[in-house]
Amino acid sequence: MKRNKPINGKTKETLVFCLGILLVGILIQVAGWLKGDRLVFPDVTEILRAFVRLLGQEITWRRIGTTLLHLLEALLAAGTIGLALGLLQGRSRTVYTLLKPTMIFLRTIPMIVMAVIIMVLAPYPRVPLIATTLMLIPLISEATCEGFRRIEPELVDVYRMNSGFNALVLFRVYLPLMAGYLKQACVNAVGMGIKLVVTTEYLVQTRDSLGKAVYSSSYFNEYEDIYAYALIMVLLALAVSGIPALLARGRRK
Repeated sequence: MKRNKPINGKTKETLVFCLGILLVGILIQVAGWLKGDRLVFPDVTEILRAFVRLLGQEITWRRIGTTLLHLLEALLAAGTIGLALGLLQGRSRTVYTLLKPTMIFLRTIPMIVMAVIIMVLAPYPRVPLIATTLMLIPLISEATCEGFRRIEPELVDVYRMNSGFNALVLFRVYLPLMAGYLKQACVNAVGMGIKLVVTTEYLVQTRDSLGKAVYSSSYFNEYEDIYAYALIMVLLALAVSGIPALLARGRRK
């Protein structure tokens, strides 16, 4: 008799993830049944039809492009600033203490309040980028600082015997040793970032964006489209967060 091959970790994880998506669909169905309101909680088949219909429209891809551009710009800006601040905080306890109140403020301030403040200070088209960047900086800087401090002192002493701290040491010693912390921060930043971007786009009515599309769908009570856009955002977050892993795998090959 032939033995069935055991399911590997990746395949099992994919199956469980698909079951999780199915669970979300079941919860929507149950909510609609309990509420007795198929307008707010439409049938899953209606959501899937709306999803396919939206993907077939050129305007949807233009909206995705606008939101994705805001997200990538915010991730790049927050990553650069957060990495620099995190390294400074990790190297100096004084800098860490000095910046701690600012990081607490950025981490705890409600998104709506941040967006309103930025709307007063900056042009509306730049609000999604600026507000999202500011909200993501603490996430990146704290991960960088923690990763910096968790490096074994013995490994640091090795490079100190031959060189001082410089750009070469940063990229060849520190960043590889901090990779686990930075990768997790990147994944978290993508998930949080797309929610922040869409929220600010919704508030400022950014033209040709997913936030504007959600607003229009809610205004016309097209709730199946809202759920379909939510599914698109989830897929976007998964795609963007998977890019670093693909790049790392390509380098290993």
